[in-house]
Amino acid sequence: MSDQPGGCCRCCCSFIFTLGLTALFMWLSLRTDNPTCYIQNFYLPGLNKALNNTANNTLVIELKLENGNKDKGIYYDAINLTFYDFPNKSHLMGNYTIPGFYQGHKKKATRQPLVELNKTLLLQATYPNGTANFHVDLATAVRFKIMAWKTKRHKLDVGSDVEVNDQGIKTNKKKIKLRSGASEHKRYCAQMGALVSLVVLVFLDF
Repeated sequence: MSDQPGGCCRCCCSFIFTLGLTALFMWLSLRTDNPTCYIQNFYLPGLNKALNNTANNTLVIELKLENGNKDKGIYYDAINLTFYDFPNKSHLMGNYTIPGFYQGHKKKATRQPLVELNKTLLLQATYPNGTANFHVDLATAVRFKIMAWKTKRHKLDVGSDVEVNDQGIKTNKKKIKLRSGASEHKRYCAQMGALVSLVVLVFLDF
């Protein structure tokens, strides 16, 4: 009879430890990372002084989307690109919608839309030296394919400023990463991490 309390305690500890490990493994297996979005190229022929063609209001942009998840595919809803002047986004200069698609794990995708910007605002955004600054926003929703099932939709809202020289080309020779603040998906991961931490703390209390 004297061994029963100790046996019960060991049983509870074993159960909590197993529960903690299970929660940890589930979190690691279900944990997903949002795709990374880049602007590879950004060219405005109308701002190229060598061409002397200010009537051209076309934007040639190359967008790259990278799925860094090792074993999880991504379903994209329609991707909405919005273009503003700089820096306060007070004027909407144009927009473009890329149809949704599926991207396999560890895959990269490139989209190269031609966007017609507002001609008047384009000229107003150009400085006397021929340079200009713009802001690009990208908004979509993604679902992750984990084995045979799909997660719920997670909103993805990212953006970046882009500086253009007097040749109409972005001054940053490297690709520009589109960034965002805390997202719904990041909050979800944080909540799962907090749950695992709570389980571990309960086990340690025992």
